[in-house]
Amino acid sequence: MAFRKAVKGTALIGGGAIATVFGLSQFSQYRNKHGAFVHVQAAEAVTVPKKSHFPTREEQILALQTTSEFDVLVIGGGATGCGCALDAVTRGLKTALLERDDFSSGTSSRSTKLIHGGVRYLQKAIMKLDFEQYKMVKEALEERANLLEIAPHLSAPLPIMLPVYKWWQLPYYWFGIKLYDIVAGSQCLKSSYVLSKSRALELFPMLRKDELVGAIVYYDGQHNDARMNLAIALTAARYGAAMANYTEVLRLLKTTDPASGKDRVCGVRCRDVLTGQEFDVKAKCVINATGPFTDSVRKMDDQEVPNICQPSAGVHIVMPGYYSPDNMGLLDPATSDGRVIFFLPWEKMTIAGTTDSPTDVTSHPIPTEEDINFILNEVRNYLSVDVEVRRGDVLAAWSGIRPLVTDPNSRDTQSICRNHVVAISDSGLVTIAGGKWTTYRAMAQDTIDAAIQAHGLKAGSSKTIGLQLQGAEDWSPTLYIRLVQDYGLESEVAQHLASTYGDKAFEVAKIAQVTGKRWPIVGKRLVSEFPYIEAEVVYGVKEYARTAVDMISRRTRLAFLNVQAAEEALPRIVEIMGKELNWSEQKKKEELEAAKKFLYYEMGYKVKSDQLTDRSEITLLPSDIERYKKRFHMFDKDKKGFITILDVQRVLESISVQIAENTLHDILNEVDLNKNGQVELNEFLQLMSAIQKGHVSGSRLAVLMKTAEENLRQRVVIPVDRSGGGL
Repeated sequence: MAFRKAVKGTALIGGGAIATVFGLSQFSQYRNKHGAFVHVQAAEAVTVPKKSHFPTREEQILALQTTSEFDVLVIGGGATGCGCALDAVTRGLKTALLERDDFSSGTSSRSTKLIHGGVRYLQKAIMKLDFEQYKMVKEALEERANLLEIAPHLSAPLPIMLPVYKWWQLPYYWFGIKLYDIVAGSQCLKSSYVLSKSRALELFPMLRKDELVGAIVYYDGQHNDARMNLAIALTAARYGAAMANYTEVLRLLKTTDPASGKDRVCGVRCRDVLTGQEFDVKAKCVINATGPFTDSVRKMDDQEVPNICQPSAGVHIVMPGYYSPDNMGLLDPATSDGRVIFFLPWEKMTIAGTTDSPTDVTSHPIPTEEDINFILNEVRNYLSVDVEVRRGDVLAAWSGIRPLVTDPNSRDTQSICRNHVVAISDSGLVTIAGGKWTTYRAMAQDTIDAAIQAHGLKAGSSKTIGLQLQGAEDWSPTLYIRLVQDYGLESEVAQHLASTYGDKAFEVAKIAQVTGKRWPIVGKRLVSEFPYIEAEVVYGVKEYARTAVDMISRRTRLAFLNVQAAEEALPRIVEIMGKELNWSEQKKKEELEAAKKFLYYEMGYKVKSDQLTDRSEITLLPSDIERYKKRFHMFDKDKKGFITILDVQRVLESISVQIAENTLHDILNEVDLNKNGQVELNEFLQLMSAIQKGHVSGSRLAVLMKTAEENLRQRVVIPVDRSGGGL
């Protein structure tokens, strides 16, 4: 009864306020209906021929070197840069793009994976009567609808629950979420709704029950950000843009305009990072779309120009899938320090974040233990006491840099601009900065519009609304069934391929290796618990992957899902890439080390090793210490004070169990803190103490030794697969 009264009260309180924006909603619906018509027209209006396949990287480099002059040259291969290239090339402009690293190697692959308008920005727009923030939310919601339409294989609507723990918050949050629906107009994904306490717990059983009043569920979009970025790049390449990753801009080229006598940017001097070869690329217009590195390119143009980028670091963590329902996210609208935390299912795992703190601009941002623990503490506040939120369950962690900017065109240069900014320097350099992932297409359209006007380029209007991206054309939700039936792939692998490559999944399936098993017929997995297969490495090379890091982080998402799994897959990935790219043994070794360094610093492996060090405190009860000593001495028969691979093999042989020597080496290496090839008693006790405190989970050595002890009596098979334990 109380819940029903609250809902009725909510309707009364929100009703009058909603009426005040009714006119906006009517206008929104008119625009959206008109927009749906434009979707069809714009996509059909592209007159540029589309190639059946994208060129090789070598062909792209050759095009850059031999083309006398491009109309548009984009610096930066993130979402915005690739969006600019796609917008320009589909208007018929001769287009090139240069990226110093890999496509989506920066912020665009390190997002919250949401395609959203921004609930909190709408709240600020209403509270502060800020029409600019309202317009930003409105634009983002329109772009959300478009992105879900043009890449349905990579994106989908996601329900997100906002739990309510105070009665007065129910009408407040309901009103805000309903406004979000209204602003979206006819492009609202699904209408938001209120849940009772019992229904909320039924849908999200991990939720904290104490004082829970009910919940509100609204819908936003979710996507695979790095693959989406790559799809934009590959689509631009198929339309004829010369797209090159690992091509660094060294300096801007300038020429003197005979009419004005001023220097004008006319191209760049660049270097192929993979070969070291330097060459010039000439262009009528150069666009700076480098995200956090915006100011470094602007200073190539003018050393005296003031910085406009104010970088902010956002850390995310990934936890096992059992921390959240398969198809329901969670929003914490007011954390202990006023930030917003999302807790979302993603790729069968759970992603939590983000933080927001000032940082220096770097190509290699590193997640900190402080940020990881902040997120974990906020998660604990919302999950049931029955769910032990353990530090050891963090499977991966990363930091991304948001390129917040001040508007150089504004008088108030100190105020942060949440929307995007397009600026044109005296020499003609076009800079696009700020904005968000969701609005990449609108940002690109505004940028190319400005470039056409400033440089007198001959081109029509943007054609990218409704323009399907790589893999979307013949995709359907049931496409994976054909992959299973036609090629003999596992259902999980087929679903993964369909949702990653869309209609291009058949090209991956065609090159998949025969397993030699009754089932699956083809598709050898890189690691047992993830659906990534070896054929994806071969195909990834065709998609311009040139390093092992490209493969584990952006062609597959292994590094973002589980760093230990990524490390296990690395040797085979390097072997396959080496064969495709003709790497020497030395090059293979360098790639392996570089990828391990990436996992160690940028994906949270370092903070994993910090959880168990030779200085870790042992906080076990005396009875536990005695129990663990007995287990240890079962392996250390000679009372040496340490165990080696030989000791473990001897015990396993006595119970008729065989484990490959290299697997045993990996198992011991996880616990061997001083890396001397043996596990000492103190190291073992530190491990067991860390496991008890929740700092470490899924240790294979701990499981093996416990199970071996029991097997001496029962003689059953010992599992040695990695259990999914985290950092």
